[in-house]
Amino acid sequence: MDRIIYRKSNISNVKTEEEAVIQAVEKGRKSVVSITTLGHAREFFAVRPVQGMGSGVIVHPNGYVATNYHVVEMGGRLNVVLSDGREISGSIAGVDPSSDLAVVKVDEGNLPAAELADSDAIKVGQTVIAIGSPYGFFLGGLTVTKGVVSAVHRDIQLEDNIIEDLIQTDAAINPGNSGGPLVDIEGRVVGMSSAMIPFAQGIGFAIPSNTVKKVVEDLILYGKVSRSWLGIAGLTIDENIARQYRLDVSNGVGVASVARNGPADRAGLRSGDVITEVDGRPVSSIKELRRLVREKKPGEKSVLEVVRNGGRYSATVVLSEEQQLA
Repeated sequence: MDRIIYRKSNISNVKTEEEAVIQAVEKGRKSVVSITTLGHAREFFAVRPVQGMGSGVIVHPNGYVATNYHVVEMGGRLNVVLSDGREISGSIAGVDPSSDLAVVKVDEGNLPAAELADSDAIKVGQTVIAIGSPYGFFLGGLTVTKGVVSAVHRDIQLEDNIIEDLIQTDAAINPGNSGGPLVDIEGRVVGMSSAMIPFAQGIGFAIPSNTVKKVVEDLILYGKVSRSWLGIAGLTIDENIARQYRLDVSNGVGVASVARNGPADRAGLRSGDVITEVDGRPVSSIKELRRLVREKKPGEKSVLEVVRNGGRYSATVVLSEEQQLA
């Protein structure tokens, strides 16, 4: 009779992963809140109450909560429920519709603020956990879903707004999750759940934590977001465009027009120039150029590497407050 061979199970590794997820949730959930709004909408000659719901994450112990703009855009009365069950009235401290972010202030101190990770370091395939309050108070309390980062640097259109540079995940993001955190296996916030596509199975999106950090800091300090502006209209240069216009480079951003008296104009840029670097970092698209410019504050300088008529030169630009051109 053959002997039965028992092979050692890898259940200890499974337990380790489960424990890591549980610990991440325990850490992350303390800073998650539920938000309900009660506003009014006008229909013809009548006004009716409108209730909204979503989630939020505490970003400062002095009572500042970050959430999505679309969660609070109706205004009205705000009610915030903390993870320990306390209900507190809130008020809007600032909103930024273009990034779908807002800050709610509650009159409570010593709150458990979330730890924000560097979202530039996240990798496709890494484990992430969405924490929020889907369907509001119908389910009662927070829920958790787990998945992976499916993609990064995604752009999506939400009604009349395009949200750029998002994290895509297969972690289920349901109604009411908006504004809740997407955390890594260490319980650190890598993004804020912002939207889901109802007709696409298993696709959710989150605003990167680095974007959340910058926007929230501006909203808390100034009540608005101050974005830097270069003052050009440009287009992405690829091999086809370079060949068509007989350009000396096949990568970069072509300057189509320059705003009069704008930062680029004052630095000497003109139509036909090709920007290939910003502060020593290569630029291959207009989207990338915008991102690099917006990483700086108005009044700061950027050094552009520019190709013109076969020659190369550096231009130092003093950025200003964002206006209408890219």
